[in-house]
Amino acid sequence: MTLTRKAADQVFFLLLLLVVTVAFYDLIDDFFKAIFWAAVLALMFRPVHQQLVKVMPNRTALNALLTTLAVIIAVLIPVSLIAIAVAQEAANLARDLEAGNIDTESTLLWLEQRIPFLPGLIDRFQIDLARIQEALSAAAIAAGRWVAGNAVAIGQNTLQFFLQLFVMLYLLFFFIKDGKSILMAIARVVPLDMDLQQNLRTRFANVARATLKGTFLISAIQGLIGGLSFWALGIRAPILWGVVMALFALIPAVGPAIVWLPAAIVLLASGQVAKGVVLIVIGAVVIGLVDNLLRPVLVGRDARLPDYIILLTTLGGIAVFGLSGVLIGPIIAALFFTVWTSLEDRQQPEPAAGEGTT
Repeated sequence: MTLTRKAADQVFFLLLLLVVTVAFYDLIDDFFKAIFWAAVLALMFRPVHQQLVKVMPNRTALNALLTTLAVIIAVLIPVSLIAIAVAQEAANLARDLEAGNIDTESTLLWLEQRIPFLPGLIDRFQIDLARIQEALSAAAIAAGRWVAGNAVAIGQNTLQFFLQLFVMLYLLFFFIKDGKSILMAIARVVPLDMDLQQNLRTRFANVARATLKGTFLISAIQGLIGGLSFWALGIRAPILWGVVMALFALIPAVGPAIVWLPAAIVLLASGQVAKGVVLIVIGAVVIGLVDNLLRPVLVGRDARLPDYIILLTTLGGIAVFGLSGVLIGPIIAALFFTVWTSLEDRQQPEPAAGEGTT
């Protein structure tokens, strides 16, 4: 059976489309993260741009430029300063641990004295406290070196870093300025009904924005409170530990307690009972309640993805995409649920004529 000329043209065109698409993706593959972050920031700062459009309706380029400047001031500058401070504190902490300037033995001794059944468990299971202490110190040193080493790596690849940053900001400006026309151009070539495309875009934007606010904004607030608490109580490296708490807050099954609770135990073990109690109160009451109090205000209960989905997609995203996967994973999950929810709606039977009328 031979193909007709029209069918042969169609097959050739599809093959050509596939080849040029793969080639184009190969060209921009190195800038995937820059494109992704530009799209995410454009989505998150869309309300800011809309407010500017209301004030200056005929200044499209100026509105996009001002929104881009808002991203730089509100996001990029603070993140850069925090990253520098975290690298410095991590390097100093690793150096002090390696030099033996931080006492970890007293904490283990305090736990033995305060928990009656702990010595029995240690003897029964033949736990070597000295080895545990060495392992904890080695892990802390390795973590500090990793953070400091990555900061050095960024410094060594300054040209590549600033190239990615320039591409991200350049694309961000045009995503903000021409975002609507870009979406319409894509819509014209996607073989889906326009109403369905609009429904998909609206749902995805709502779920993605709600997930980002519910995950990252609240985690950042928890990390900020934790870091300020550490600073006020005189705990070393408060910026580093605040960032670590924010990162653990992204994982629903873990949370920032994995940082502040051991710190409170160390304070109690070192005789600083008042500071330890204060940290426990702040961690359990303030940091612990931030999620419950702010999430309904910032997000609402319906739009955000379930916690177990965020946990799975966050860990999976990190495994596939590295640190950026913390955000890419939940975004892919939001798109997944948006598409499947729309499929479910399309399969619902349409109401019969006259149904629901009296």
